[in-house]
Amino acid sequence: MSQSPAPVEVGERAARTLTAELARHSGPKTALVVGADAGSAVLPAAFDALLPGDRLTLVPAETSSVLDLRDHVESQGAWIAERVTIAGSPEEADPADVVIVAEPLTGGATATRTVIDGLTKLLADGGVLSVAAVALPGLAGEAGAELDRQSALFGAGTDLVLRNRPPLRVHRLRFTPASAALAGRLAPAYRPSSVPMTRTMHLDSNGVAAAGIALGLAALARVTRPKSKLWWLPALAAAPAAAFFRDPERDIPEDASAIVAAADGKVLSIERIRDDRFGDTEFLRIAVFLSVLDVHINRTPVAGRVTDYFVTDGGFAAAMKPEAEHNVAAYTVLDTARGTVVVAQRTGLIARRIVQRAPVGAVLARGERFGLIRFGSRTDVYLPASEVEPLVGVGDRVSGGASIIARWL
Repeated sequence: MSQSPAPVEVGERAARTLTAELARHSGPKTALVVGADAGSAVLPAAFDALLPGDRLTLVPAETSSVLDLRDHVESQGAWIAERVTIAGSPEEADPADVVIVAEPLTGGATATRTVIDGLTKLLADGGVLSVAAVALPGLAGEAGAELDRQSALFGAGTDLVLRNRPPLRVHRLRFTPASAALAGRLAPAYRPSSVPMTRTMHLDSNGVAAAGIALGLAALARVTRPKSKLWWLPALAAAPAAAFFRDPERDIPEDASAIVAAADGKVLSIERIRDDRFGDTEFLRIAVFLSVLDVHINRTPVAGRVTDYFVTDGGFAAAMKPEAEHNVAAYTVLDTARGTVVVAQRTGLIARRIVQRAPVGAVLARGERFGLIRFGSRTDVYLPASEVEPLVGVGDRVSGGASIIARWL
């Protein structure tokens, strides 16, 4: 599947990102790796993702052969060899739930479209195509722009892998709708731009940017005004700015009936409401206030498929006040096996920027990261009132992805 004579390195982190959709399926599932090479980091990542009952088909890269791949697979032991088959070409493979292009695309727009069009025929209903392009415009050719266009139409998620030579942008494309039931069989997606600091604590990419800006301003002030001590102000601000975007690992409850908090903070209100934008269902709305000291990563309270996303205009009242009801807000609408669930990310007095990373069509696991709000804010979860029992009260503290706020009846 290579479109360029100059190979692009796919490192371990990029390989893990390319195979993330395969790894998060609890199985059984089928997968296809096109452009496989025994020396590529993609193969061990794909092998690690396999579970009992899974089937994986490999199509060799131009630099490899069926015999090379067969020898490599057999060297991995009987457990892998029993689950992996080799096909001479994509046309010989059966449709798969996940199709992975192991080599980044680097050619023109027409060639990229041809590759994608050919691979869509190999996707099972609701399946995902995982493909990458070089993230640097000068090296990507037209492939990167064409994949960006495809993502705008069929995107199920995009990740930028900076720790690769050169950096890669990985696109996950879904051309036919996935069922909401699929979400219940997924684990939260791996996100490479969440930088690991310790085993249990990550830093969102926004935090890296915030710290970088602060340190850049400090360096600029030191150069332009060497006799002034003002450069200490942005330098000292770098650490707290980064800490605001901390992203801790959370243990998602295993209970399938549990509905988890979408954010850290204090429960502000619990009420029954109706909202015509989401149908004639009565909703139980649980609102959580986030102070500037809380973790501001947002997580999905239930497993579901994103069917709509929209932003409403409004003001910037303090998030704990009733006037915040009319603040700027972003609504993510999920189709679930038990009905419509909505998560509203509301701005506050200080918060002026909402980040939402789950495009329409994305399938999200319960407790999966899907966005954040910068600085103090409020997150509301709308649940079908007749289908749930609330398990928290006003004033309770909750942790996003870990605390159970309600339970399906």
